[in-house]
Amino acid sequence: MPLSTIAFDADDTLWENEQIFHLTEQRFRELIASHTKIEDLGQSLLETERKNLRYYGYGIKGFTLSMIETAIEVTGGTIPARDIQEIIQAGREMRDHPASPFPHVERVLKSLTGDYRLLVITKGDLFDQERKIAQSRLGGYFDDVEIVSEKTAATYRRIFDQYGDGPGRSLMVGNSLKSDILPALEAGAYGVHIPHALTWAMEQAEEPLDHEKFHQLQSIQDLPDLIVALSS
Repeated sequence: MPLSTIAFDADDTLWENEQIFHLTEQRFRELIASHTKIEDLGQSLLETERKNLRYYGYGIKGFTLSMIETAIEVTGGTIPARDIQEIIQAGREMRDHPASPFPHVERVLKSLTGDYRLLVITKGDLFDQERKIAQSRLGGYFDDVEIVSEKTAATYRRIFDQYGDGPGRSLMVGNSLKSDILPALEAGAYGVHIPHALTWAMEQAEEPLDHEKFHQLQSIQDLPDLIVALSS
């Protein structure tokens, strides 16, 4: 049956996100280097982030709290309050970073409007994701926006049943194989992977190259042609 519902991830699919985290982590490394010469700081931060997902979820708030916790741990509690304040400020600057759509995104959304139900399915901090959607000025193209705590096959089934005609007539577009593609495929939807230059370690996974509903594009500008082919 032809496709009726197209869903998009937000961060690093519609606009830049991981680069901001990457630059802030570099700033964090430089700050900690003045207190300790720990070689595996990145791994320590990643482990703290993984541990804290159950408490803070995804997004800038959790990342900022994880940087503070890591800084305290690796310095044995000796990091000065002024440096903790600098970490907090770095988190605020991340929050204030503008959400500018990637090239071709708006043109692609405009071309699909009216022919398909368009959704955003994203995870992260509720306020921050709402801010970015509003700031990007893309919200008007979407029939609905779902901000979820985790992306699982059950999540996709629920959303595609609620807003569309079920997973079988739905397609999920995103940069994360782990969150955007694999669970969408498991739910029975199509998955279109558009790789980003930077991928968070906890979002990496193997490509399901043998799955009949898996597709990979180098640019979102190629998406309309693929959708037409799949819908014919």
